[in-house]
Amino acid sequence: MTLNPRQRRILDAVRQQVTVSLEALAQQLEVTPQTVRRDVKLMEEAGLLARYHGGVGLPSSVQNIDYSDRQVLNVDAKRRIASAVAAQVPSHCSLLINIGTTTEEVARALVHHQGLHVVTNNLNVASILCDSPGCEVILAGGVVRGRDRGIVGETTIDFIRQFKVDIGIIGISSIEPDGTLRDFDPREVKVAQAIIEQSRAVWLVADHDKFGRQALMRMAHASQIDVLFTDAKPPEALARVLREAKVNVVIAQ
Repeated sequence: MTLNPRQRRILDAVRQQVTVSLEALAQQLEVTPQTVRRDVKLMEEAGLLARYHGGVGLPSSVQNIDYSDRQVLNVDAKRRIASAVAAQVPSHCSLLINIGTTTEEVARALVHHQGLHVVTNNLNVASILCDSPGCEVILAGGVVRGRDRGIVGETTIDFIRQFKVDIGIIGISSIEPDGTLRDFDPREVKVAQAIIEQSRAVWLVADHDKFGRQALMRMAHASQIDVLFTDAKPPEALARVLREAKVNVVIAQ
């Protein structure tokens, strides 16, 4: 779903207070409880919120939103991010691209590039780019996750460590205010860490809903990336961390 301004305020309030009652939200927003309930129901179905005994909070920090829901969540923002990335990827370079719906949009934006060598552990990325005459796709081996066609495991990590690429393009589930990058699956996290290690430059692609979201596993820190491509200005605490780490922030309008 694409959030309207009221729904965005609900999500911001929940992130600040962890859990909040529906009545308190209605008072803050100056709307009826019925309006809040309708918004919360839609946001719960999208996996953005969870209801707890008359209140509302963030969804589980140990389980990601279903892949089918993530495919359509903030899809316009992800496409703008992908276009911004594609505009800066030079022809005739090598890339490592990991699992994620935003990285898949990046792949779609790269189909007309020439001379690309793309190493990926994402079957969807490989499928998107394999018909592009200007792209050579190198697919990692390993265990295929049926829910999103990502490839993970020690075999995947060993394969990726054979390469040293110009740019690693990674997605993430959570960026905390202190710059910690988090995700849900430890196997996916280890593969992403290998991609960071084997990339001369690391580009992170993340829409604004990743700011302050909760996730279980630490993957890396913002200081380990070179560029953040997003669709909105990061919150001030995170923006300060990014400035101190000299991370270039590209906001896709």
